[in-house]
Formats: sequence, C-alpha cells, structure tokens
Amino acid sequence: MRKTKEIRVGKIFIGGDWPITVQTMTKTDSHDVRKTVEQVKELEKLSADIVRISIPDLDCVKTIREVKKETSVPIVADIHFDYKIAIESIKAGVDKVRINPGNIGAKWKVREIAKVAKDYNVPIRVGANSGSLKKEYLSKYDGDFANALVESALDEIRILESVGFEDIVVALKSSDVLTTIRANQLISQKVDYPLHLGITEAGPSLFGTIKSSLGIGYLLLQGIGNTIRVSLSDEPEREVIVGRLILRSIGLEEGVEIVSCPTCSRTEIDVIEVAKLVFERTIHIKKKLKIAVMGCIVNGIGESENADIGIAGVRNGAVLFKDGKIIGTFSEEEALNELLKYIETISHPEVERPS
Repeated sequence: MRKTKEIRVGKIFIGGDWPITVQTMTKTDSHDVRKTVEQVKELEKLSADIVRISIPDLDCVKTIREVKKETSVPIVADIHFDYKIAIESIKAGVDKVRINPGNIGAKWKVREIAKVAKDYNVPIRVGANSGSLKKEYLSKYDGDFANALVESALDEIRILESVGFEDIVVALKSSDVLTTIRANQLISQKVDYPLHLGITEAGPSLFGTIKSSLGIGYLLLQGIGNTIRVSLSDEPEREVIVGRLILRSIGLEEGVEIVSCPTCSRTEIDVIEVAKLVFERTIHIKKKLKIAVMGCIVNGIGESENADIGIAGVRNGAVLFKDGKIIGTFSEEEALNELLKYIETISHPEVERPS
C-alpha cells in the first residue's frame, strides 16, 4: 500500500495505515431536509463510511446542520461554482468539502475556502474531472486527459499549500477506465496526499459496476487509493454495496463471501432467490464467513466443502452443511430458515448458534 498523509474526516481517517473507506452520495433534492436526512440514515445503517451531499445553494446549508444533528456518519459538502457555499458549509459543521478546480473560480476564492477550512480543521478534497477540465490543460498535453487531470489537480494543490493548507484529499476521475487508471498512477508518484478513487459517470448499474470494479480494483491492487466511491445511475445503497464487494473481492476488507452455483437442470432449490436473500441479509456483516448456496448435491459439499455453512438442494428438500459435514436434511423452507438463523448469530453474537 502506498504511504500517504493521514487526513481526519469527522470520526474516521483517510490515508496512512487506515482501512480504505467506502463513500456514496445522496440522490435526494438537498432542499428537502427530511428526505435527505432519512437517506443518510439508511446509508449509515448499510455501513457507508462517508456520505457526500450536493449543496447547490446557500439554502441547502440548513440540510447539513440537520443531517449532522441526526446522524454520526462523516458528511462531505459537494460544492461547485460558488466559494461562499463552501465557507458556509464549513461553518455549518460539515466534515469535509469537495471543490472542483474546473469551476470554483479565481485563485483567491480557493484561498478563502482554505483559510476557513484551516480554522475549522476541515479537510478539502480537490476533484478534477475530465468533463470539466479547462482547455489550457488539454492544449498543453495535446489532448492527453490523464496528464491534463494531473496538472489541473497539482495547480489546485499549490494554491491550497500557498496558504499553509495541507489537509487535502485528491481525486482524478474520468468516465474512461484507462484514463482514470493512468491519471492516478501519475499523481501517486507526485504527491503523498490520500487519493479518492472512482470512475465518474460510470453508467447504469451493471455497466457502471463493471467499469468501477475494473478501474478501482486495478488501482487498489497496485497499492494506490485510500477511499472509493462507485458512481452509478442507481440508488446510493447499490453504490455502497458494490464498493464493499470490490474491497472484499481483493482481500482488503473482511466480510461475507457467498458462493453459489449458476444452476442447471439438476437444480432442486431456487438458488437465485435464496442467494439473493442471503446476500441482502449479510452485506453489512464485516466478519470473514463463506456461505454456499448450491442447487444440487453435486455442487453441494463436493464443490463447496470449504464453506463455513451452506445449503444444497436434494430431491424434495435441502441439506444444510457446516464445515464440510451435513448437519440436517430439511424442506427447502426449513433449511433456509436454519441458514438465516445462523446468519443472525453472526450479526448478533449473543444469539445461540445452531449446532
């Protein structure tokens, strides 16, 4: 893992030796205080580490105050164009602000944000996107978006550093996976600030999930990146889930792994629905556990004997197996209930586990 500065964001840290954090962004109208607060609460339950809220005008600053009263998850104010909104968001108690070098305006405005942020000990995320790059950066590098993104971010970093501000997180994003990868590889060699990873405007759920997994996962495997946001045209809960699964798939976070067969004509139980239900009940659990959902005995213990617990279809029912041994034969409904009871004990250890 690339060594970076350690930046405090509310109750958590980004960078240093701290675990990689998963972020998302609310998709409510930020003027609607109650809906925004409720969405943040739901994301907090799902174990989102950080939640970002778009603050398009000064009227939305009141939403920050209310969210901070009712939740404990760190909140980032997403600011474009108006530096005064960033300053008021900091004063309202936000834990971090995100500004865009492409549209925040004159350098003195950035310096004013930095001065207030320094007084309130609030970090700033510098976000450079390929969609909002100034033409001079692209001209300088003959249309090379990766180098242009790096140059844009470095210029913004220099402005912040000129007033002694160094609580900085850097994000270089493109909707193109390879551009995002190269830009982050380049910036990681030039600064020691924590990096926020993501593929911007990644697309609808399935397409965006694939692009994000490839881009974010590739960089993380190189030791690059300290916090991630999966950007999907989907609910923010889905973004958190995909982010968690990226970390778990490459061994950067402990959690439940579900192995399930693709099904065929031998299938004796509804694998798709059972696997989906098990997934929904376990996504929030941050403990190492492998659960198998198999359609028949061929794929059951034989191919998933290393699972901690599993269910496999048999004629007119299902078996439940634990640590490679069958512990009972049940109806499909009974076997699923026993499996869910076991999951409940993982979520709430005080509950007695089935033998």
